[in-house]
Amino acid sequence: MIISRAPLRVSFFGGGTDFPEYFRHHGGAVLATAIDKYSFVTASRFQSDLFDYGIRVSYRKNESVEHFAQIEHPVFRECLRLLKLDKDIELHTVADLPAFTGLGSSSAFTVSLLHALHAYKGDYVRPLELAYEAIHIERNILGENVGCQDQTTAAVGGFNVLEFRDETDIRVHRLNLRPERRAELQAHLFVLYTGIKRRASDMEAKKVAGFTLKLDVLRRMRAMVDDGRDQLVDGGSFERFGHLLHEAWLAKRSLEASVSNDQIDSLYRAGLAAGAWGGKLLGAGGGGFILFLAPPETHGRLRQTFARDFAMSLQLDGPGSQIVFAS
Repeated sequence: MIISRAPLRVSFFGGGTDFPEYFRHHGGAVLATAIDKYSFVTASRFQSDLFDYGIRVSYRKNESVEHFAQIEHPVFRECLRLLKLDKDIELHTVADLPAFTGLGSSSAFTVSLLHALHAYKGDYVRPLELAYEAIHIERNILGENVGCQDQTTAAVGGFNVLEFRDETDIRVHRLNLRPERRAELQAHLFVLYTGIKRRASDMEAKKVAGFTLKLDVLRRMRAMVDDGRDQLVDGGSFERFGHLLHEAWLAKRSLEASVSNDQIDSLYRAGLAAGAWGGKLLGAGGGGFILFLAPPETHGRLRQTFARDFAMSLQLDGPGSQIVFAS
């Protein structure tokens, strides 16, 4: 049996510039961190000649089929096809958080699945190669409207500036934050679930269609990556970092009207009124989690303000995709 896990992520700046439709022409980057929430996959062998099927997969439903081409779940099907595994395998997946909530869970699953399948075959694969394979599966095979940051953070982990040059040329620049600086940043974060799920691919398709009309906004969003990194690494002001997040949120909202809605706007205004310096909706928009940056002394007021909502604690700078058990 093989058990793999790949982390979800929090992206602070640069989302949108990680799409090849943009970065192939203008260069892209994001400032993002892996977190301590994971997508898990187990892969185990079973004796298919004792059954009337050759592959079994389990997620929200169970599928037992003779061949991977019969699998309904597209990621299971295409990852098995890519790695040429057509019998005698059983796969299960579970996750710490729901899908479609803005933390890159779909790509974390793809990376975790690929890692488990490679380990099942006895293959070693480098983290960036895992990312490139996941990008290929999601964008080129399945035709999803997704960027390249989620797969990369899930594969390599850590707290990074990810620089995008091509779909198979991504540079990882680690942020070597002192432990006390990282802990201080974590103490300022307040992450709230909106209760709204949505498909990122559907949201992103609308944004990508308007990229050529929003080049100035995207260039500014790319520049915020460097500004945000400098604030963290050079001991800058967390208040400035929070205001920069607010600026990034306004820029993101301007890319496409459906990024926000009345419910999200109301939650965001309430967070600012309770003492947050700034924040943003994580992921593509339209739902998922909101991240606020606020002085630690205001977090009690934030918890009171959002007493009916789910506030999530998290740890930053998590490890990349791992094989956590093999036997």
